Amino acid sequence: MPPVDIRSYLKDQGVPFEVTAHPLAFTAQEVAQAVHVSGYRLAKVVVLKVDGAFVMAVLPGAMRVDLARFKQVAGARRVDLASESEFERLFPGCERGAMPPFGNLYDVPVYVDQSLAGSDRIVFNAGNHIETIRVAYSDYERLVKPRLGSFSQH
Repeated sequence: MPPVDIRSYLKDQGVPFEVTAHPLAFTAQEVAQAVHVSGYRLAKVVVLKVDGAFVMAVLPGAMRVDLARFKQVAGARRVDLASESEFERLFPGCERGAMPPFGNLYDVPVYVDQSLAGSDRIVFNAGNHIETIRVAYSDYERLVKPRLGSFSQH
């Protein structure tokens, strides 16, 4: 699979977006602080293995995945956190752990936490640790067509 250029994809889809450069940041809370947004508006990606297959869980940066609740949402027998070494090959062109929440571009199913779905705009990593992209949630949902569920906790 060739590397994905998220900016080109958004332009090709006619989606308005803003790119914000920031100092090097690795955790969702560091990124949120660097770009001056609430950790509840930053969409972070957690890669899970659901019955052995990789999926993207997208949730507010200030929250964490409740694996038991995710298991119910997905109707799965087993849900585990995937390690970065296990999934980094799935996201060509992205720095490790900085993939944007567009699993549709990588053939990875996407689940979005209900709390994020209520946002007017979301901010997410642009495939690296020094930029974020902001888009209308409605545009994101239209492009990705994620499954919605309630699976995050503080």
